[in-house]
Amino acid sequence: MDLAKAEKLIGQNPNCAYASLLRTAKASMKEAPPKIVIGSTVRVHVKIREGERERVQVFEGTVIARRGSGISETFTVRRISYGVGVERVFPLHSPNVVQVELVRLGKVRRAKLYYLRGRVGKAAKVKQKLG
Repeated sequence: MDLAKAEKLIGQNPNCAYASLLRTAKASMKEAPPKIVIGSTVRVHVKIREGERERVQVFEGTVIARRGSGISETFTVRRISYGVGVERVFPLHSPNVVQVELVRLGKVRRAKLYYLRGRVGKAAKVKQKLG
């Protein structure tokens, strides 16, 4: 649910429990969420907390899925690390996701790229979209 729809629902019945839930969700949603395209290679900057220290770790890979809407929207990024496939699911509006950089666009014709899980080597690559 986008911010405009949430505002409308809160305005219709401001005292209901769902309106207070929407207000809380609206407060934690990002104003300008990053543009994430399926098949593109992205670099996700994530806050990692280790004891008292907090640092930013970068996870680079191919976006293979996107699901949900509103505050619960997530995207899945896959990469091969030391010959093992690693997938991470990131909440789009999480305060721990600092930044999502677009490295390159991929040329795909599917909404979900789960078939990449069964591929190895060059077959697991997504062609680059030119232009």
